[in-house]
Amino acid sequence: MVAEEDLESEKKEIIRRYRRLLRKAKPILKDGDAKIIKKAFNTSMEAHSGMRRRSGEPYIFHPLEVAEICISEIGLGTTSIVAALLHDVVEDTDYEIEDIERLFGKRVAVIIDGLTKISGVFDQGSSQQAENFRKMLLTLSDDVRVILIKLADRLHNMRTLESMPRHKQLKIANETIYLYAPLAHRLGLYAFKSELEDLYLKYSEPEVFEDIAGKINETKDSRNKFIRNFIRPIKDKLNALNIEYEIKGRPKSIHSIWNKMKKQSVPFEEVYDLFAIRIILNVSFKDEKAFCWQVYSLVTDYYQPNPDRLRDWISIPKANGYESLHTTVMSDTGKWVEVQVRTTRMDEIAEKGYAAHWKYKDGKTTDETGLEMWIAKVREILEQNNANAIEFVDDFRSNLYSDEVFVFTPKGDLKTLPQGATALDFAFDIHTEIGEHCLGAKVNQKLVPLNFELKNGDQVEILTSNKQKPNESWLQYVVSSKAKSKIKDALKEERKVFIDEGREIVKRKLKQLKIEYKQTVLEEIANYFNVKSPVDMLYLVGTGKIDHSLIKSFVKNKKTVVEKPSVRGAKDVEEKLSRVRKTDSDLLLLGEDLDIIDYKFAKCCNPIPGDDVFGFVTVSDGIKIHRTTCPNAAELLANYGYRIIKAKWASSRKHSFEATLSIIGTDRMGLVSDVSNIISEELKVNMRSLSINTEGGIFEGLIRLYVEDTSHIDTLTKKLEKVNGVVKVSRSN
Repeated sequence: MVAEEDLESEKKEIIRRYRRLLRKAKPILKDGDAKIIKKAFNTSMEAHSGMRRRSGEPYIFHPLEVAEICISEIGLGTTSIVAALLHDVVEDTDYEIEDIERLFGKRVAVIIDGLTKISGVFDQGSSQQAENFRKMLLTLSDDVRVILIKLADRLHNMRTLESMPRHKQLKIANETIYLYAPLAHRLGLYAFKSELEDLYLKYSEPEVFEDIAGKINETKDSRNKFIRNFIRPIKDKLNALNIEYEIKGRPKSIHSIWNKMKKQSVPFEEVYDLFAIRIILNVSFKDEKAFCWQVYSLVTDYYQPNPDRLRDWISIPKANGYESLHTTVMSDTGKWVEVQVRTTRMDEIAEKGYAAHWKYKDGKTTDETGLEMWIAKVREILEQNNANAIEFVDDFRSNLYSDEVFVFTPKGDLKTLPQGATALDFAFDIHTEIGEHCLGAKVNQKLVPLNFELKNGDQVEILTSNKQKPNESWLQYVVSSKAKSKIKDALKEERKVFIDEGREIVKRKLKQLKIEYKQTVLEEIANYFNVKSPVDMLYLVGTGKIDHSLIKSFVKNKKTVVEKPSVRGAKDVEEKLSRVRKTDSDLLLLGEDLDIIDYKFAKCCNPIPGDDVFGFVTVSDGIKIHRTTCPNAAELLANYGYRIIKAKWASSRKHSFEATLSIIGTDRMGLVSDVSNIISEELKVNMRSLSINTEGGIFEGLIRLYVEDTSHIDTLTKKLEKVNGVVKVSRSN
């Protein structure tokens, strides 16, 4: 029970937060808007009455915070504030969509429906997470605000993830990095994207996060001093331009620094562009380009630019609407510094993405922005895509982070495609029919094959033939969602024709052999020919790859159907663990539970005791144990929540586990001997193999050995790094 005085102070806090929301919304409110927001707030208060979040706070705090993020961090309007206040009402309370429509109108109801998760029974093997994500994306056809409110909801959930149990933290964090951060990136919400990525790291690898955050903080004073010294010489020249400007120096996000450390295999101290300097100009729309280039010129007059690091997103903005001029210059102290030049308008679009476009679009231009074109493309893909939800999400996701390549049609029209796009992607981008009949292309007047990768500035002409049609190999030639989806549709159509043909042949054959045509018989035939499913068997018969005369031999050697193991969800496993142990614990204890549940360690990440892990129920290979930092973790946790099992190491027994260490250093006589002595003699570790490759005085090696746990491997790493000549030792998957 909550004490009376606590309830009173909670009420005051709710009112305080509500008033803060209204204050922030005030600049955009029109007549009657405050009344609608008040009605939505009261409805949400009443619906969530008595409900509390995992942290113990009143539930109403959450919708209020989401609404505030929508207004102050994205810049959305009244409809979005109302929808944000009501976003969990249909899902978590007795309210129905019809009630929302009656009280707040059709538009709000459509948004709430898009934000409400799907309930009900799913096909075996499908993923509720993926189905929900697809449902949310489908509302792009109606209203992009659904996605923006969902991102605000996700950001607030990530900011308050502290109170969740560890397994929930991992699931939500991985779903965020797999789907929501790329979506924020694509919609131009860079501030959202960076915060979501940092919060993911905070919960997935807390030690790494704390370490980098601490180092950023420690270097704050020296960084500020460096920025002051860097901008001093260019300030006078900027003042001479007689325009308003602002200079900001900001560190890169923790996640992007961590990515650089991993990609370049360097410690924090050696990441060269830890921060960027942003020069923001307050100039009129028509003068933007001229002033940005003028400021670029001033900076590069004083500091030497890196010619490979100039990015001009002012002449051709990114597909998500991002505009800025980036260059990397060498400072007086020998450090590379990234300098971004942009205007106030560009800066707001970069921070608030999609929502900021409308503010600046009025009366400025009638052209479609790159972002609108992208959303139109997404709508097209969504409306035609009938793949299963997981395939759809993977396809969609692969197009979220990709950079763009800019190419031209024969008439000089500019087309934006994902990085790595081929001539075949270009053909499907122009029209489905042209894609399906594409024979080849001319790029800059030269004949090229379908899988020719396009580069910025290429001019492309597509060659077609009515005899040409898509085949399986085409899927290897394309990277865009649109092309993949269209090729799959064409192949499905063709496959359906062959399946129907195969069905007629098998029916006829079974009738001759006086055997009833039914599912169990089809399964027996598929099993006899060692084919995955009856549908695959019918397809192979229809294409002639299984000769129908062989069905006779099946009857002679009739085999019984071998039952395939069905996909068990995590629930079955957890129930079994609780039942056998006669406790409420549904945690899989590694090292103790093999007699209850059979499990294996995943080869992709080779977990050892001390690693943070989870269990995954596979379709046919039992339970696999993965590290939470496994390269496949984000996809498994984001798409297959119903197959994830909580797991941890039992500390009572010592076992040996295989691990691989990567070692890099400068070559010298006796180095291998010193390394193997430390492993075998000093630490008494059993080594399985040691392979060393030396080139140009640098050696790289892989050591496979047996260790007891992560602390054992840490001790070994520290000892090896002290060996003369060894530069870096790290654990490899």
